[in-house]
Amino acid sequence: MSQSTDPEVPAGPADTAGPAAAIAAGYAFTGPALDLGALLWDGQVLPGHQIRIPLAMLNRHGLVAGATGTGKTKTLQLIAEQLSAGGVPVFLADIKGDVSGISVPGTPSAAVEQRAADVAQEWQATGCPSEFYSLGGIGTGIPVRSTVTAFGPVLLSKVLQLNQTQEQSLGLIFHYADTKGLELIDLKDLRAVVAFLVSDKGKPELKGIGGLSTVTAGVILRALTAFEQQGAAEFFGEPEFDTSEFLRTAADGRGLVSVLELPAVQDKPQLFSTFLMWLLADLYTDLPEVGDLEKPKLVFFFDEAHLLFNGASKAFLDSVTQTVRLIRSKGVGVFFVTQTPKDVPADVLAQLGNRVQHALRAFTPDDAKALKATVKTFPRSEYDLEELLTQLGTGEAVITVLSEKGAPTPVAATRLRAPQSLMGPVEATALEQAVKASLLYSRYAEPVDRESAYEKISAEQAAAEAQAEAAAAAAEAEKQAKEAEKAARSAPKPDPSLAEQVVGSGLFRSLARSIGTQLGREISRSIFGTARRRR
Repeated sequence: MSQSTDPEVPAGPADTAGPAAAIAAGYAFTGPALDLGALLWDGQVLPGHQIRIPLAMLNRHGLVAGATGTGKTKTLQLIAEQLSAGGVPVFLADIKGDVSGISVPGTPSAAVEQRAADVAQEWQATGCPSEFYSLGGIGTGIPVRSTVTAFGPVLLSKVLQLNQTQEQSLGLIFHYADTKGLELIDLKDLRAVVAFLVSDKGKPELKGIGGLSTVTAGVILRALTAFEQQGAAEFFGEPEFDTSEFLRTAADGRGLVSVLELPAVQDKPQLFSTFLMWLLADLYTDLPEVGDLEKPKLVFFFDEAHLLFNGASKAFLDSVTQTVRLIRSKGVGVFFVTQTPKDVPADVLAQLGNRVQHALRAFTPDDAKALKATVKTFPRSEYDLEELLTQLGTGEAVITVLSEKGAPTPVAATRLRAPQSLMGPVEATALEQAVKASLLYSRYAEPVDRESAYEKISAEQAAAEAQAEAAAAAAEAEKQAKEAEKAARSAPKPDPSLAEQVVGSGLFRSLARSIGTQLGREISRSIFGTARRRR
């Protein structure tokens, strides 16, 4: 990370006082800044014109976009390294499993040396202090879990792919659980509450606020079953992860890089994309207002961002937009990582002040349309962006950021610096050792299943079964007693011990238990059938 206005480097062959110099002047910041690379102009790399981003502007959010294979992941790594060096914690979602190398020094090579020489970079192999996490223990990492209550109905509706009516019904279910003190720790808790609310006993509970139809409840329960089959049961539970763990720094003052390892769930996009939004929303809820800081408290990279918005309801998009808009004042910067800006809704895109756009392809009519839309999202430029964006090489990008005064900088084609950490994954054994050596591992590794909604409702059901059995036994005893009394009166020689013999017989006791147990089973099947079988 640089704190000077411009590095002392020789001017490039095409370095003139023309447009290139004017562009470079827009990046001559006086305060701490991250070095991104050197200006590209007229086909030449100009190492004397460095492209940078002010550290204080990293909480104004950003977008890293580009086609597959154009270098987005390396760009994240480059920015994360310098943030860590500047004392700023970083969160990275590792979708493909190739970001873990940020924890160890990189490997020198001819390509790295050439890149460093091109952009006037003093390259030195350096790793970052890192922690590795996994989604509920799926894969290698410190398990990150959330309770269902904490996850909330809006996010859960998104991941269950519910429609608006079903989402509203799920909201009623959460409302009921909250007001009755029924803690929804894991999915079996939610299933138990849903089943109860469509039972004869539970239906009146929501009658005054709209009720829950049996059809909607069935859809929700089936969606929960499918969700569990994706491995979601591993994620919901306790101990619940404290997202403030992401805000820590190392003993030497560098920011910790929190890497969420997601290769084990990369085929479950709805799960991990919505989970990332929960992390962000949880941070927003817990952090205090701090306004503008000299440097962010955390920079959060949201990879595969298009998955978050695909098929999202209006309520969900409104929640995302509000979170992104307001979390800036809590010292958190968010970078969305995707292929094209059109993957991000306009209301969210408007809040992303820092842009790193890698190359785009124009092989199809849809590609060409996306290219034109991308160009329109940039400020007026000295470049022919529509042509330039199809010609950028790997590790090159078009950049515009917010200056120290909050104004957009000129659009700058840039050859990016090389990351100084390992550009690839660490070995599996080394990753596992790093996870188990963490101080957080013992805190979050073992799941805990304490009493919650499922157990409370099950206890009530057990009491209802016992009461039903007792009532059935009493009713049968009274019936048998009356029949015995009637038989005694009609007999020529009444036997006063007949009723006692009947009621006290083993056959009667067996019959009473059978009737009571059958009644209990009917209630169990209609209210808790699936949940009790799971238990």
